[in-house]
Amino acid sequence: METVFNILAIIVMVAVVVVLLRGLVNMMRGGSGFTSNKLMQMRVFLQFIALVLILIAAWFAGRG
Repeated sequence: METVFNILAIIVMVAVVVVLLRGLVNMMRGGSGFTSNKLMQMRVFLQFIALVLILIAAWFAGRG
């Protein structure tokens, strides 16, 4: 079970990097502030999900 959470955490962390890069590209091109705000909100949400998954994986690792 721990492996599943590790894999999910890695997937979400990659998604965080992708959203971060999209936000940086949007800012460098002078894109919409609305889009930058939505990307920042999505990044924070994904970081929260990644943190929860990492904590669950650590909890399972400590039990076994």
